Amino acid sequence: MKITQVDLYEVEIPPIPPIAKYMPKIYDITLCRVQTDEGIEGWGEYQGTRSAQEGTAQAYIGQDVFGLDPFAQPDAFTCALLDITGRAYGIPVHRFFGPKVRDEVPVSYWSCPMEPHETAAQAEVGAGLGFTNHKLKARSWNIVETVRLIKEAAGPDYTVGVDPNTEFKYLHTATRLAEQLEPFGTVANFEDPVLKSNLDWYRLLREKTHIPQALHLGPPAGVLAALKAECIDYVNLGGSAQSLRKSAALAEAADVPCWVQMGGLCLSILAAYSVHVQCTLPNATLPCDELPHMRITDVAKEGLTIKAGHFLVPDGPGLGITVDMDVIEKYRVA
Repeated sequence: MKITQVDLYEVEIPPIPPIAKYMPKIYDITLCRVQTDEGIEGWGEYQGTRSAQEGTAQAYIGQDVFGLDPFAQPDAFTCALLDITGRAYGIPVHRFFGPKVRDEVPVSYWSCPMEPHETAAQAEVGAGLGFTNHKLKARSWNIVETVRLIKEAAGPDYTVGVDPNTEFKYLHTATRLAEQLEPFGTVANFEDPVLKSNLDWYRLLREKTHIPQALHLGPPAGVLAALKAECIDYVNLGGSAQSLRKSAALAEAADVPCWVQMGGLCLSILAAYSVHVQCTLPNATLPCDELPHMRITDVAKEGLTIKAGHFLVPDGPGLGITVDMDVIEKYRVA
């Protein structure tokens, strides 16, 4: 099966209005479509501009799909090649990563830094849609008031993942905020609360609060260092599918649960790919950060469904989704 054409579509789909007020544009996203002489096509997605991968894309033309090692390619093209192979053989992409251990993958609702009452209003929306966790880009000056209002708006069973992107900065600040937040009983974790250069601070913070501590990490070496330092209860894993699987295996060996962020505020092509990977990871039990639902529309007509705060793992061949070219053309910028 020969590759006959590779198309790159750089698109800009705005976030939902409450987020667009603060973040009119999130980041560049490019979709790649790989077509073959047998009429089977595969899709991938990456963060970056179309021009960043044009040379790589054109180099695939004329090559045999089954002669390429998909895992030796940039991850977006790994995804597209696995999508083609899965469609050719009638199997879902997750079969290439190991046994499926779950049919549903939990996912969070999400907010960028907002005023506390605005975040609480979004939490109420999320709870109404069936989500049970809210990933929150937190700030030290209003996180306590924000969590108080979220609990009032969304109820005591709606949890909050507090992610300040190290804005709490120092151990004493994070400790003070943890003491104030702990009584609410709704904070699911602190993610990257303090500077990541000092793992001892994370270990000490674990000793000072019942709130679980997490780091957002990528390559396995970073995960191993955090595990050796005994500084995390959870880990948020990013990176390519293969790197992520290695990191998840290390965490699993240490009985540390994880969640996954291969794309974050991505579209459904990358989200579907991530869901296929996650459903094979035994310890990926926490709500993931794949967030196509935080944009005003998406590029999948069907195949990737969220039900009660969970992605349903697609069971069709390949990625198991149908891409909507009308949406791509409407929001295409390059």
